[in-house]
Amino acid sequence: MRVNPLLLIIALALTLPAIAQPAGRTDSTECKAEEAAIERDMELARSKGQMLRRQQLAETLAALQARCDILPPEQSRAANINRLEHEIQDLRKALDHAEEQLRSLKSGGS
Repeated sequence: MRVNPLLLIIALALTLPAIAQPAGRTDSTECKAEEAAIERDMELARSKGQMLRRQQLAETLAALQARCDILPPEQSRAANINRLEHEIQDLRKALDHAEEQLRSLKSGGS
């Protein structure tokens, strides 16, 4: 599987500010901007069927939300439940697609 260079650039752009930022200070505007960028990347990965990439971005988003205290604990729990439900749904779609490809290969190869 080839990695899109643009995705690597975006990932680096998102992680470098987090690494360079002092642990005690988080700018709300910066956090919201990073959150929006990650959510866009997640949607793009989902639309392209890149489930592993989407899962990595979901983990990055969860870490960002924890670091920035974006959501109160009740909403954070609900957001985690929602995220996991979507992740399960995406994984099921990916599994269905892989099973369909396998059936296609088996029927064509016999």
